[in-house]
Amino acid sequence: MLGVMKATKVMAYQDKSSNMSPRRIRSRQWRHSRTGTAVVAVLALLLSTTAWFSLVFSGTTARCWHRFKDWERGPQAFSWGRRRQDRSSYMLQPPTSSPSPPSVPHLPFLTNTSLPFAGGELSVKHIVFGIAGSSHLWKRRKELVRLWWRPKDMRGHVWLEERVSPEEGDDSLPAIMVSEDISRFRYTNPTGHPSGLRISRILSESFRLGLPDVRWFVLGDDDTIFNVDNLVAVLKKYDPSEMVYIGGPSESHSANTYFSYSMAFGGGGIVISHPLAEALSKIQDGCLDRYPKLYGSDDRLHACITELGVPLAREYGFHQWDIKGNAHGLLSSHPIAPFVSIHHVEAVDPFYPGLSSMESLKRFTRAMKVDPASILQRSICYDHNRHLTFSISFGYVVQVFPHIVLPRELERSEQTYSAWNGINLRNEFDLDTRDPYRSVCKKPILFYLKDVGREGNATLGSYERARGKYDLKRKVFCFPQMRVLRYVQHIEVLGYPLGKNWHLVCSTEDVLQTKSDKQ
Repeated sequence: MLGVMKATKVMAYQDKSSNMSPRRIRSRQWRHSRTGTAVVAVLALLLSTTAWFSLVFSGTTARCWHRFKDWERGPQAFSWGRRRQDRSSYMLQPPTSSPSPPSVPHLPFLTNTSLPFAGGELSVKHIVFGIAGSSHLWKRRKELVRLWWRPKDMRGHVWLEERVSPEEGDDSLPAIMVSEDISRFRYTNPTGHPSGLRISRILSESFRLGLPDVRWFVLGDDDTIFNVDNLVAVLKKYDPSEMVYIGGPSESHSANTYFSYSMAFGGGGIVISHPLAEALSKIQDGCLDRYPKLYGSDDRLHACITELGVPLAREYGFHQWDIKGNAHGLLSSHPIAPFVSIHHVEAVDPFYPGLSSMESLKRFTRAMKVDPASILQRSICYDHNRHLTFSISFGYVVQVFPHIVLPRELERSEQTYSAWNGINLRNEFDLDTRDPYRSVCKKPILFYLKDVGREGNATLGSYERARGKYDLKRKVFCFPQMRVLRYVQHIEVLGYPLGKNWHLVCSTEDVLQTKSDKQ
């Protein structure tokens, strides 16, 4: 009986539905589907909320939060490197209660609480040099290293691709090290050379030597000249317990565009603090696998440092010198910054006329050792009575202009050189340049360094007049302006130790003495 009643009800419902219009049927079905969707959404929201609360208040999440707080404290707590036993005093104990999120984000790479060195003022003994070289060029290039290396005071190595036979006198040079095999790394750049992989790993291999009391690692090439005293003075400005990356870009706009404006170019020198070297040594090999298309060593190193979030601290005394030809314009207009390094010294003309490249570099480095802080620093002096301008670049040249030239013009580099790629247009260089004077009567008379020595607390430099192709024209066309300088053949510059205001314009009476050799 019950089955008959159910069937009757169903038949009645079907009959009723059959009498409804199609529009009312669709409207009723739409309302049912909307109600069902709402019910499903509410149930899903309840389930997700329940799951979220269970995850937040679970023991696993609390442990993960404590581990994250330890990671946040400093770079020595990363999962990819265990802390050393001697750093256990710096390890942080997890809090007993659930911590609240920090109000200000903390960057983990900005501090390093464990110092790998004892206290005391920075000296060259706290620096380890890693010099990139080639076994095929080392016999010639080692003479360049000998110009600035101090075997009794400095630590470092020359890294070659294979062993070379020692020769007499090599004990006054850095020790030779053979780089590790790099065949396991990919290199796909069509214009570069795989040696860039080897050279980029000099930092990690130097760090793994485990030398004691190291604060800084300095990387350079075997054709780089370093002013070590100025290097130490510059590094005193920085905290070696932090992750620090120091250097300078190229002078060439094209090179900076291709590589990076925020990259330290290796030839000019790259300085890496000990904590950054430690972090790089742990990730560098894996990082190199991610950049097979890069060109050289410094861009690979820069890529890995960028992954660590460390920016470049630019110093204007590091000079990549991606130039060719006559470097006079750069040497005579050094920026107001301590001169630290130059590179590609074999690719430019000799610094001083009448000397070979090596002879010029010996004279230059001799002046650098006599007064490291003053080398290439410029003084601008005026003789208003005779309308003369003296631009003195200590250790290199004295330029005497037969007219008044303002400092704003003199601070621009006279473009006597071309870029490494052969372009000699002014917009190719990422520095202020100016065109040379076209008028013979406006060109300066040049007095190049002849000798330098010390007189008590001061330095005395003797500069000799250079004979040039414009001398005859000057005598004929520029007689009124050149009359006062006609017989001056030597200029002596007396320099005193630099003080706080060493960059200010000097007075003629304090600096210059002239000797006239009358014909």
